Amino acid sequence: MTIICYPACSTCKKAITFLDARNSEYIYRDIKKDRPGKEELREFLKKSNLPLKRFFNTSGQLYRSLNLKDRIQGMDEEEMLDLLSSDGMLVKRPLLVSDQFVLVGFREKEWESHLS
Repeated sequence: MTIICYPACSTCKKAITFLDARNSEYIYRDIKKDRPGKEELREFLKKSNLPLKRFFNTSGQLYRSLNLKDRIQGMDEEEMLDLLSSDGMLVKRPLLVSDQFVLVGFREKEWESHLS
């Protein structure tokens, strides 16, 4: 598994603590230094079975400064993927990526069910 995080994110820190408490093996990836590319995000989208809008970090400063709350409704999938791949800070985190699934954001019960 790979966990894609931002080091200063408190939710990411909780997710790491959760994984460590279960002795889960994972690769840590800093989203600021190694952001997901467009095709990688497209794969994550397929594995997650979530709408693409769920991949946006709606509480982030960049999301707000770009006024995406209003703009995102008029975007198609390609435009959203281009935007998400342009800056890792637009992506909701953490992302937990395995061969079987992709989890977006940290919800303990959801992660527990996938890792059991």
